[in-house]
Amino acid sequence: MASNNSFRDDSLSSSPIAVSDSGGALVGDAYPDPPGSQIGSAAGSFQNDVGGPLGGGDSGGGGSGSSSDAEFGFGRAEFGQSPLAGTVQIYERHVFLCYKTPDVWPAHVEAAEFDRLPRLLSAALLARKGEMKRQTRLTICEGEDGTETSNGDVLIFPDMIRYRSLTHFDVDAFVEEVLVKDTEWLPGTSETLKGSYVFVCSHGSRDRRCGACGPVLVRRFKEEIKSHGLHGLVSVSPCSHIGGHKYAGNIIVFSSSMDGAVTGHWYGYVTPDDVPILLEQHIGKGEIVDRLWRGQMGLSEEDQKKTHAFRLQLPVETSERDKSSKESKQPIQQNAVVNGNTTEKINCCQGSGNISCCGNPLPPEEKPGNTSATEHEAKPINSYRSSKSCCSRKSCSMPTWFESWEREDTYAAIAVVAAIASVAVAIRCYRQL
Repeated sequence: MASNNSFRDDSLSSSPIAVSDSGGALVGDAYPDPPGSQIGSAAGSFQNDVGGPLGGGDSGGGGSGSSSDAEFGFGRAEFGQSPLAGTVQIYERHVFLCYKTPDVWPAHVEAAEFDRLPRLLSAALLARKGEMKRQTRLTICEGEDGTETSNGDVLIFPDMIRYRSLTHFDVDAFVEEVLVKDTEWLPGTSETLKGSYVFVCSHGSRDRRCGACGPVLVRRFKEEIKSHGLHGLVSVSPCSHIGGHKYAGNIIVFSSSMDGAVTGHWYGYVTPDDVPILLEQHIGKGEIVDRLWRGQMGLSEEDQKKTHAFRLQLPVETSERDKSSKESKQPIQQNAVVNGNTTEKINCCQGSGNISCCGNPLPPEEKPGNTSATEHEAKPINSYRSSKSCCSRKSCSMPTWFESWEREDTYAAIAVVAAIASVAVAIRCYRQL
């Protein structure tokens, strides 16, 4: 049962299925409902809009039908006002249960008395949480894929696996075999998922902002997928609350990077106009849309901030000031995660896009901040790739000696010192003769 202090600011990160050492729930909003209901949500995301256990204000059972865009949609005053990077708590596996449709989901579908399958799966995951090798998140998605019912199907990312027709009788065995032991569930047949998957938070009974923004985004995604002939390559589904109501529209994109690795990237404050950009830039080219990026699967909040700052070459805001101060004294040469991939030892003179990391910043007219986000993000992939070496060593106006020092230089210096010493000894011996 979550403690009362779980009613905190909505800016708190989303969280996986996990329980704090102190026993307080780290998942789900605090509410006086049966245990096992805190799945796939952010702690305290009813911030300032809780009028009661399940409603009041702009969350709870009002849905989005009577909500105006100015209050709950893309035109609301709070839209785009909070930093996004670093708002996803670390987790390593995402399980989606296909179940019914958003218009019939209660505010806490994973704890509803009459929704037995999600309730039992949620409870089983919480009970076996300590035995799982990977931190796991559970989210409900629509149980209708457009052609046939998929109620009871389970999608697992980044494994890219689908199990068909899970029933409440199978829950314990499924969790034991698949999620605890990481083996196959023998009664079911696993199917490999192909293409990219987009999940849009559309949980209107949980929060009106999600109910107002989510369905609009789903429709726009489906329109773009149809118009560009991406059916079978990109799938989009509405999903239940994932955390961070105030960042609505919230989406998660699971897609393969250039090396084939799959990870989940979270985006917030997404508008219908951003949908073509996400399809073209993130899914089509494997490039992050940084102005909308909240974080990604497998990274802590701090690492998400550092990764985001690295891509943009911005100062890292961190509470660990001593650690940051120590790191800032080291040469900028580190492993960075870009679209879920680790690029080893990226030197200070390897820029990204129009962003230079050399000692001298770009002139004001060349700084990314003076270019619209859309222009920067819609940059053709060829020019994007070709500009990765935009900052060569020659363009660094004041390189320090240790930035260009090589192992061969060390050997050469030792040889010179040895030669000088030999000459000095020889001269001294000659004078003694």
